[in-house]
Amino acid sequence: MVFKVAVLAILRNKTRSLLTCLGIIVGIAAVIAVLAIGKGASTMMLNEISSIGSNLVMVYPDRDRQGAVRTGMGSGQTMTAADAEAVKRELGHLVKYVSPAVNASTQLIRQNHNWNCRVSGVGCDMPEVRNWQVAEGRFFTEAEQRGYSRVCVIGATVKAKLFEGEEDPVGQVIRIGAMPFKVVGVLAAKGANGWGLDQDDLVMAPYTTVGRVLVRSKFKSINMMNVSLHDMKDLEEAKREITALLRQRHKLPGYQDDDFEMRDTTELMATMGSVYSLMTVLLTAVAAISLLVGGIGIMNIMLVSVTERIKEIGLRMAIGATPFMILSQFIIESVVLSTVGGAMGVAVGVAAAEVIGEINHWPITIEVASTVYAFLFSAFVGMFFGFYPAYRASKLNPIDCLRYE
Repeated sequence: MVFKVAVLAILRNKTRSLLTCLGIIVGIAAVIAVLAIGKGASTMMLNEISSIGSNLVMVYPDRDRQGAVRTGMGSGQTMTAADAEAVKRELGHLVKYVSPAVNASTQLIRQNHNWNCRVSGVGCDMPEVRNWQVAEGRFFTEAEQRGYSRVCVIGATVKAKLFEGEEDPVGQVIRIGAMPFKVVGVLAAKGANGWGLDQDDLVMAPYTTVGRVLVRSKFKSINMMNVSLHDMKDLEEAKREITALLRQRHKLPGYQDDDFEMRDTTELMATMGSVYSLMTVLLTAVAAISLLVGGIGIMNIMLVSVTERIKEIGLRMAIGATPFMILSQFIIESVVLSTVGGAMGVAVGVAAAEVIGEINHWPITIEVASTVYAFLFSAFVGMFFGFYPAYRASKLNPIDCLRYE
């Protein structure tokens, strides 16, 4: 009976009830959307990091200096392909694959088609290091690598730009810069990464060939070394062993810093996890403020409602309603308003997250647990902020209420 009276009181003022719910709707919708987008973005980033390679350690030469300014990572000339070969040869108990990398950016030409893209000189182990399958043809061999062969494997984007329709690129010749290269394979499409970079817009060729005919480096230096471990449990030991080996090969005395830098996928994942956690806390705090404002709005409207209905309260008390029944009625009204607002907020939040994900092509992960917790929290907000108006209504004197003008 009390519940029915409370619901009827809400329905008598539909517009005011909707406006009362608005703060809760916005707060809950913000919480749901923030958590869904944040979780989806975190999952996407972790997948991108995982796609870099399995059990991967990336070793870069020390940054080059131009006056007092240090240039980008991998710009130095302190590491050579011989270092990579030594790591694979001497640390075979920890290291499964090693692929040096020499990077260049140049123009690709085939007949009347041309395209500018990245050219990565890599080792023949690169498909295993990066977990990257070859969709057509094959990857180049160790013999082609050692023989400085002018062969290459192209990405899906390069295939689309240089070859028309269903034309088979395998066996065709393209010019990379001024040099002819034979296409021996096409890499499986990976699409854009989390930073918007098209991973398929590249050409892979033997690092020996790229270093000699494209980069023309006199120092036989490489831009990085990709090291794939047998087991990620050996990560710290592997990093110590690689560090010791490279310092020995570079003849660095004990007081001198390393002339190389090392990164691994666990560091990237930890960094992304920290960023995600920080952003979630900040955005959830903003959403919590919206809920607080919504709760205060409920309390204000309920106080106004108590003032407007003093005669009704006095009449109900006069015909036998107890203070507890009056208290229950107003708490129920507050909780119904907040839970209806919470349900509408959940619907709006899910819809907003889906729309934002569709527009920006982000994956959206909506967790049932977070949705349920947000909805229950909306009921708590209604109960918490509705208690004072309800308590005030229950303490009114029925005689004073009936005399109220």
